[in-house]
Amino acid sequence: MLYSFDHNAATPSFPTAISASEPTDEQLMLRIQGGDEAALAILYRRHTALLRTIISRVINNDSDTDDTIQEVFCEAWRQAVHYSAEKGKALGWLVTLARRRAIDKLRKKQAYQRVEERLTFETENNPLSQESSDTSAETAAIDRAQILQRIISTLPEAQQDALKLAFYRGMSQREIAAHTGIPLGTIKTRLELAIRKVRTAVLAHGGESEWSLTQ
Repeated sequence: MLYSFDHNAATPSFPTAISASEPTDEQLMLRIQGGDEAALAILYRRHTALLRTIISRVINNDSDTDDTIQEVFCEAWRQAVHYSAEKGKALGWLVTLARRRAIDKLRKKQAYQRVEERLTFETENNPLSQESSDTSAETAAIDRAQILQRIISTLPEAQQDALKLAFYRGMSQREIAAHTGIPLGTIKTRLELAIRKVRTAVLAHGGESEWSLTQ
């Protein structure tokens, strides 16, 4: 399958011209396939503005757009081995990843909103159960928090530190990298591994989708 790319999205505000002294996107992808984090950083700086525009047209939320951009480049790092210049330009591949991620996030958000609306409707139409529901919800939240703390404590120290900075102090991946002096790619990998382990452990405890740390 060839990588699709809407050239109308590349407006004059986001020039894609590359000087002869700079590596092409395709050359950067080859370096990324070899584990070169610096190449990923160059690709990030080069195309973030364009991808932000494409993603924001789908999501229309600055915070979700920023998160999605980070997810796109994390996926680009993980999936770089599957990229082939014979199928299309690297930018087209990135745009395809961005659109997929944006649509997935929008669908999840819409699904969450529908569930929230249904629960609100049911609660408003059953006022006698409101007090009991509030107490049960509070107790469940405390139980989840305690279980989550225990799960996180089983992670390697490096992953614990990254996770706590991200979700308890609200720091972005770039802020964590700057704060700790650790390369951004390493921080992304640690967070990805930590979240995957926590999600697996939560599901083993019978956790629901609202436990997800990535949403």
